[in-house]
Amino acid sequence: MANVKTYETLFILDSNHYARDPGGVSKQLEELIAEAGGEVLVSRMWMEQKLAYPIDKHQKGTYYLIYFSMDGPNLPKLARSLQLCEPVIRELTIRLDPRLVEPILANARGEHFSGPAGGEAEDETAETSDEPAAADA
Repeated sequence: MANVKTYETLFILDSNHYARDPGGVSKQLEELIAEAGGEVLVSRMWMEQKLAYPIDKHQKGTYYLIYFSMDGPNLPKLARSLQLCEPVIRELTIRLDPRLVEPILANARGEHFSGPAGGEAEDETAETSDEPAAADA
């Protein structure tokens, strides 16, 4: 798995279908990703709202986010599976910049991301400064 990258897919789902079985729809989406060779990292419902324009006679949509890792060559297989998935009205998949993966996943989980350095770099510069403190002046 040398080409493993992290992706974000935003789904617009049929609101009626999602309202009848939210767990079943989310499980179905996660299974499609797993069948294509991916691993779901985080998934969550984002919001439900009226669409700006009707899509296949749908006036309302449920926006659902899934973050997953997968080999790049498997994406076309996943895209085809999602086109055939009944609850999915539209979907958009983007590759995440590797520098942003951890902060984005932490935010999706509702956690606070403090960063890899944890603020240590700022403390080191303060301790090694040769300038006199402001109180000494």
